[in-house]
Amino acid sequence: MFGKLTEKFTNLFADLKGKKQLTEDNIQKAVRDVRLALLDGDVSYKIASQFVSRVKEKALGDEVLRSVDAGDQFVKLVHDELTALMGSEEVPLRLKAGKTVIMICGLQGSGKTTSSAKLAHYIQKNFEGKKVVLAALDLQRPAAIDQLETLAKQIDVPVIAERGSSPMLVAKKALEADCDVLICDTAGRLHIDEELMGELKAVKEILDPQEVLFVASATIGQDAVKTAAEFDEKIGITGSILTMLDGNARAGAAISILEVTKKPLKFEGVGEKVDAFQLFNPKSMADRILGFGDVINLVKKAEANIEKSEMEEMEKKLKKGSFSYEDYLKQMKMLSRMGSVKGLLSMMPGASQMGDLEMPEKEMGRAKAIILSMTHKERQGLEELIPSRRHRLARGSGTHIDDVNKLVKTFKRMGSAMKQMKGMKKMMKDPQLRRMMNA
Repeated sequence: MFGKLTEKFTNLFADLKGKKQLTEDNIQKAVRDVRLALLDGDVSYKIASQFVSRVKEKALGDEVLRSVDAGDQFVKLVHDELTALMGSEEVPLRLKAGKTVIMICGLQGSGKTTSSAKLAHYIQKNFEGKKVVLAALDLQRPAAIDQLETLAKQIDVPVIAERGSSPMLVAKKALEADCDVLICDTAGRLHIDEELMGELKAVKEILDPQEVLFVASATIGQDAVKTAAEFDEKIGITGSILTMLDGNARAGAAISILEVTKKPLKFEGVGEKVDAFQLFNPKSMADRILGFGDVINLVKKAEANIEKSEMEEMEKKLKKGSFSYEDYLKQMKMLSRMGSVKGLLSMMPGASQMGDLEMPEKEMGRAKAIILSMTHKERQGLEELIPSRRHRLARGSGTHIDDVNKLVKTFKRMGSAMKQMKGMKKMMKDPQLRRMMNA
């Protein structure tokens, strides 16, 4: 996600590994490297300097445990400071009784229209019974209304739009909508454009929104932070949405935006699809920046998409030693509900060193095709996959014999691999992790 920045932190922590304790000498080098890494990630010099000063102070203070590996201790200090800098806890959306109005603003091209639809979908999924309506107040960009209507159709949300009108008139009309949550997508504008900023102020006065969310693209780093500060000064925002984290993201916006605006990051967009949207979790973001994966959101995905009964059924089959190709196929379908294999692998610790993650997706597709080409008895493990049957499966699935052999070999290892799912279940019950998830 953060490419070079994550790589720099990984190398930095590796240099400290094996050191018995933190000393002034090794801390001096480490904090210098942290400052350079943050500056390279487009974090402002002031924030980077303040950050490393706090890390250095704690590293040399009484809080350091002399019995703990110096590398591990320094990693924890950096992780804790990153988490604190980004807000420490999740900040939920403020929905009131009656109608809640949310205004989306920001620069053109930052992802406002997509974020508006994603937010509508998020509310539908997480606030049962809430009726959501979208309002198209972006009358500057010709295709903006069409884009919003296309996205809204995917999630079955009505759109209030009036071509050839003014944003103020559409805002007044939108307020009359019968809904619980009204999300207003406004036009992109530069903070230096006084006329357009004046228009945004007028729209805000009409809407009187409970939330004014600034959309910041993670690809432009510190520039997004400066713009957010300008919008906050002139309009008054209540929080931010960080977008395009699946692209060539820079850490400047994620790390700095709270410190500069004093307004929390509330959501993040992690993909193009309408459901690739989640609450911003500072602990999770610190994990990703430092290359530790995203276990917090991985567990959330598992809980949201895999039924407890399905997990328990798989465990029973493992204990009985009756795990079959049919069960293997079910497991792959369960994982598919959680998202793409590439996306899931990217959330695992060490994902930044995995390189190309496209291949597992293709391999899963081939494995499904091979299993679907099996007879019922073969799927249940009642007939051994002798060479002649393997060749038949390769022909029937449109794959190569090597693919079939690879599947058989992988399947034989599934018993031990599946036992690790028990660890995932235990991890879900861990009180500390639950607190992190529910924060």
